Amino acid sequence: MTSGFRFAVAAATIALLAATAQAQAQPSAPPPSPAAPIAETPASARLHQFLAAAAAGDDAFIAFARQVQPDGKVTDDQLRDMRWQTGDVEFHGLIAATPTHAEAWVFDPKMEEWVILSLDVTADPSHSVTAVALHVSGHHPPDVADTPRLQPAELVAAVDQRMQAAAKADRFSGAVLIAENGKVLLDTAYGLADRDAKTPNTTDTQFRFGSMGKMFTAVSIMQLAQAGKLDLTAPIGRYLPGYPNRDIAEKVTVNNLLTHTGGTGNIFGPEFDAHRLELKDSKDYVALYGARPPRFAPGAQYEYSNYGFMLLGRIVETVSGGPYDDYIAGHIFKPAGMTATGNQPETVRLPKRATGYMTRKGQIVSAADTLPWSGTPAGGGYSTVGDLAKFAEALMTDRLMDAAHTKLLTDGGFTGADGKFWRYDFGAPTGDGRRFYGHSGGAPGMSGELRIFPASAGHPAATIVVLANRDPPVATGAANFISDRLP
Repeated sequence: MTSGFRFAVAAATIALLAATAQAQAQPSAPPPSPAAPIAETPASARLHQFLAAAAAGDDAFIAFARQVQPDGKVTDDQLRDMRWQTGDVEFHGLIAATPTHAEAWVFDPKMEEWVILSLDVTADPSHSVTAVALHVSGHHPPDVADTPRLQPAELVAAVDQRMQAAAKADRFSGAVLIAENGKVLLDTAYGLADRDAKTPNTTDTQFRFGSMGKMFTAVSIMQLAQAGKLDLTAPIGRYLPGYPNRDIAEKVTVNNLLTHTGGTGNIFGPEFDAHRLELKDSKDYVALYGARPPRFAPGAQYEYSNYGFMLLGRIVETVSGGPYDDYIAGHIFKPAGMTATGNQPETVRLPKRATGYMTRKGQIVSAADTLPWSGTPAGGGYSTVGDLAKFAEALMTDRLMDAAHTKLLTDGGFTGADGKFWRYDFGAPTGDGRRFYGHSGGAPGMSGELRIFPASAGHPAATIVVLANRDPPVATGAANFISDRLP
């Protein structure tokens, strides 16, 4: 990583912030409101220039970046992607400003989220930009009122209006379902499943859902634990005999994998790109990545690990005695009544599966060349909004596990040796304190959200499903809009 403009890192982070921030803990406290107006500084001036350049278009943004960081190593394509992520953010007010650092409240309409934009510059007269970052705080500025809660009919009208406008502006393509106490309030599709054939999305369209498939892996592990076939505290080597790396086999537990605290690393990068179409099941991933040592001591920290969920899927196979896809089909999809969900390879033609479209170099193009061979225990499969609503209902009514294990998965986690509690990758709080569980998913050409809100004081139970065949965070933005207005 260079010490120059961290545009590429920030752009990737924006798309992932919702999933990582919501997965672990309550949002941090909002920054205190300033006692007096904040004086402008060289850093805050650069921040205003950054936002103006981002709003002006790709050429203006690239020119600005080259001017304020002439030695930066970020490519024009990376800058275009960054501009796409930040070009619509709306400045609200400064939080803090020194000669070399500035922070401001901005509203991100793609995420439907208040965000803190920070920017650092050098102290010399050039005031070169050294860092730009966006942080979702989970709060809004102190001078902004809470979003009003809407009654069901008002909620449906507001959401439909928002989604129609986004689709008309070519910023959303997908489907949305909202249910209250098991009753569907809204189930509507927007945009195109295939831009070349002009095929519209429908509520039966099968969208790729990215990491949302991790929910099925986590439920499978809990089902096997309930059946007494698996110990969540056991090292994974008990269930994966002969695992190539001894440290991981003997020290990383099932709990570590479920909480992304095992140090097992990711799967995406040059190795994945080189072998993308050869990696056809979890055994292939273990063969490619299994010799790697842990990145840190188990339980020492959180680091999102797709490979960790590949290992959980392999454990499901060794403990159950059959293929992962067969297990989830028989133990999750069938009892939940899900008939349109799966991990079929991309070579299998599914007439209702949407084409995924990503934004690259300012253009909307097919994401086919980025896709794995098929869906995996870490995600990448496909579903419909209706099927995911059935999954939510089956989970809430304890039809997939007994009540104790449902509560363990959605509320629980494990406490590390240092006393820190790590939440399972399933539950999440919200900024206003109302909790939900579920999962998000995102990759080029796919974006998804499932949020399950249990009934609470003054609030009915609710389910939100958003699936899209466009880049993240389009589904997260829609889900945030709905969540903020739920009765």
